[in-house]
Amino acid sequence: MSDFMRQSLDSAATSAPPWLQDYLRAGRARWESASLPTRKTEQWKYTGLQALQPSYAPAADGAIVLADAGVELPRFGGYRMVFVNGHYSPEHSDAQLPVGVSLVRFANADTSQAARIRSYLGTVVGQDQALFTALNDAALADGVFLDIAPGAVIEQPLHVVWLSGNQAEAFSINQRLLVLCGESSSASLIEHFTGARSEQQSFTNGVTELLLEAGATLCHYRLQLEEAEALHIGRVHARLGADATLNSFHLALGSVLKRVDVVVDHSGQGAHCELNGVYLPRGEEHVDYHTCIEHRVPHCTSSEVFRGIIGDAATAVFNGRIHIHRDAQKTKAELSNRNLLTSTRAEVNTKPELEIYADDVQCAHGATVAQLDEMSLHYLRTRGVARAEAQVMLSFGFINEVIDTVRCEALRDYLRVLLTRRFARDPALVGSVS
Repeated sequence: MSDFMRQSLDSAATSAPPWLQDYLRAGRARWESASLPTRKTEQWKYTGLQALQPSYAPAADGAIVLADAGVELPRFGGYRMVFVNGHYSPEHSDAQLPVGVSLVRFANADTSQAARIRSYLGTVVGQDQALFTALNDAALADGVFLDIAPGAVIEQPLHVVWLSGNQAEAFSINQRLLVLCGESSSASLIEHFTGARSEQQSFTNGVTELLLEAGATLCHYRLQLEEAEALHIGRVHARLGADATLNSFHLALGSVLKRVDVVVDHSGQGAHCELNGVYLPRGEEHVDYHTCIEHRVPHCTSSEVFRGIIGDAATAVFNGRIHIHRDAQKTKAELSNRNLLTSTRAEVNTKPELEIYADDVQCAHGATVAQLDEMSLHYLRTRGVARAEAQVMLSFGFINEVIDTVRCEALRDYLRVLLTRRFARDPALVGSVS
């Protein structure tokens, strides 16, 4: 195995709490016995790892002044937790948690908290999953456990910010979030990845585990808004108990390397998942989404919609898989992926998959790739709309139905402004789309 993460792994082994040491050693053994994927590896066929540096130092625990770093953190009306280069930043976080929610850092856990974390940690991901999950396990000196009590109804969103600063040398961030939604609880969680407005040398290797017990409801939003030079390989694993509901939304701006895997496991009857996303690479950026929805038991439903707008010489990958196991009768599952190329140099590789072993199911999947409709552009231009503004309006219209699935109104308003700026490029066009 490459030595590019050896410094970080050695640092984690000496700084992790004693109760995590066995977990780290098992992860490191899996990592060092494997090889980095290549273009011949099916799951990495269209995403190369050439952008990874030969060596990464551990992330420093340094303070950051948000204004000096050019970082604006929006307020969504709830509780905010900020982590700078993977380290908790109390000066940027709210002091008081809502009733029914507890937050424990792995490094600070007492004996009972450590036992509770250890009983859930890795149970969603499993031990035979992706290579970079093993790397995350091996570097797990710290993490965050978000525990939502059974029956708790959290009205305002929980906002977790993962902020990457900068260092003189290339550095790695090992992000780990473990969320337990107790029986019949209800909450909203916003994961927000952003960075200092400077040349980034960061590599984030992240894992989020979502455990929804029977009857729990979670709205999970994951915003990948790092700078274009930042590298990110991340995974979200969710397990749904009986009658649990996961409403999940993903947004990714492009970067040199951005790969996100999403796995949702329906393990209890009556579980439901809505998985929606938007990816927007431009320039020479790259975004890769691999999703897998596992239907293991009867009477579960899922709906998945992803939209991509790829501009300039950017590339995107979408691989969406629905897996219906033998016992998953009465399953209803749908998958749709549509892509818009705004340049003749833009490229997308899309592959929707259905793997069905049950005979009483309703399933559908499809994918499209198209360019901006010249007739629609002409229609708008004949009514006095400039071509640049017409392109903004049509691009926004292409993803608007996905943005509408965001249930948090403050977040939805924030995304509309953010995306209008992204499409317009010319500040004069901001505000042309409402």
